Amino acid sequence: MNQKAEKKQKSHDAILASAAALLRERGIKASSVQDVMKGAGLTVGGFYGHFDSKEQLFAETIRTTASALWIRLMNSAKGKSARERVRSVIGPYLSRTHRDHPEAGCLLPSAAPEVAREGEPYRSALSTELGQFVSSLEGVLGPGSGRREEAVGLVALMYGALSLSRAVDGTPLSDEFLRAAKALADRVVAEDESGPTAGSES
Repeated sequence: MNQKAEKKQKSHDAILASAAALLRERGIKASSVQDVMKGAGLTVGGFYGHFDSKEQLFAETIRTTASALWIRLMNSAKGKSARERVRSVIGPYLSRTHRDHPEAGCLLPSAAPEVAREGEPYRSALSTELGQFVSSLEGVLGPGSGRREEAVGLVALMYGALSLSRAVDGTPLSDEFLRAAKALADRVVAEDESGPTAGSES
């Protein structure tokens, strides 16, 4: 990569980082191109050398920011059993540290409600990322029947618990949401590994 291309890539990355910060803080609608470029330390005039529109910018922001977090979580997956591997992924996600630092964490709690209201192109971007989340978590779970359904349920559990925990931050219920979600995920995977419980129907 030559110097000019490298400089453009750095500017591109700075714009995405600024957009991600604003998305978490204010949302898409309340963030202007001018705000994004100011946060990136760049002039507004340079925006269209990187993106065709604000919509394209935030769609790419959703894709890149969401995937970056998930890749880190997947890389943290450790353990010989599905239960251990899932714990190593869900633990950091449903932690107090992640809850208390939304500016550097998962953008789903901030982005999902607005994506539902605004629709395309954000809906497709988020759907693609969520589909990849599910597929990668399914891989962490390992082979077995019903793994896809488990992965979908665990992603929903993670997002829901984090969102509610942040919404009531500062109350005892906030920590309860995190603890209960981790315990429930643990039980789901543990039951799957051990097979049907005694007395259950075949």
